[in-house]
Order: sequence, then structure tokens, then C-alpha cells
Amino acid sequence: MSYRPITDQWFLARAKLKGGVKRYGAYLGGFPERARVLIGCPLDQPLFHVCGGHAKLYPYKRGLGEKDVTMDLDPAVNPDILMDCRNPEWPTCPFDERFKWQAESEKGSPWGGILIDPPYSEKDAEEYAPGADKYPKPNQLIKSAIDSLRVGYKVGLIHYIVPMCPKNAKFIADVGITCGFNNRKRVFTVFERIS
Repeated sequence: MSYRPITDQWFLARAKLKGGVKRYGAYLGGFPERARVLIGCPLDQPLFHVCGGHAKLYPYKRGLGEKDVTMDLDPAVNPDILMDCRNPEWPTCPFDERFKWQAESEKGSPWGGILIDPPYSEKDAEEYAPGADKYPKPNQLIKSAIDSLRVGYKVGLIHYIVPMCPKNAKFIADVGITCGFNNRKRVFTVFERIS
């Protein structure tokens, strides 16, 4: 590869949701703010949080913009869009009146970027209401997301693995994430649509 992606290491704290609630798989403290920067999606543009169930309960102001939209398969987390991310139609999901402004504001994808935070393994998926049989494959998530975006826009995925870069994308960043001792490392990867 002639292009060298951005590489970094982030040391983040466990985040508590608003009200001090703890949730398995919640965004780590400071993660959404840093992810937005690498995805290149400012707070005034809509970021699509896929598998983002509790994103709106994230307590830090710069992590979630007013136009952000969440999608999840668990109705108990009150996502904006209740849909299975294994459905290849999710990036172009139907817009209801709440998101009509987004669909009309841009030709093609209304998203300023996509942030995907799925269960990291089938074992981790057991901790969520949809269960292990609904575990989404990271390579397919990245491909679907990239295909839905306009050229020059980015998708980020936090996971245990680095997915394959789709042919119509460029590998932008690979960031290791540590959350204290005796915890598995995560990796945040970012891809940009190029064609």
C-alpha cells in the first residue's frame, strides 16, 4: 500500500450515561468527540450512529449533534430508526417526517458521516436484546455504509478487528483504543469513499 493511514492510540475512560446509568457497550468517555474529528463530521452535520442505541444518552456535549440520528435493532433503547443493520437497505432507510429535511437537503445520502458501534463478537452480542444470532459482520457493515455515502465522506467502525477496505474506498485511520487494565483493546478504523 503506497498510502499510509493515520495511526494513533487513545486511552479512554469508561463512560456513564446521563443519570449515571451504566450500560454494557456504551461509548467510552471522549470517543464520539474524537471519532467525529476523524470522520470529518462537525456537530452541525448529521452523523448516523449505526448500532448506536444509547448514543443520545452520552453525557458529553461535543459527542452528539442536534441533527444526529441513531439506528438500532433493540426497541428498548429508543433509536430514531428501528432497523437491523444486517439488512442491506439500512443506509438508505426510509425517512419519516422527522428526517424529511435531511432527505431533501442533499442529493443522495443525507449523512455527514457514519459511525458504527456494533457488538464486537457473537459472545458480546449475547449481552444485547437482539442476541448472538443477529451479530452483524463488520466487513458487510463497512461495505454497505461506504456504498451509501457520497464521494469524500467517511465511515468509522469501532471493533476488535480491522475490516477489509472496500474497492471504492480509501483506508484513512487505524486507532488502537485502551480502556484501563485487564480489558481487551479495541480498534477504530475510518474509510473514505473515493468512487
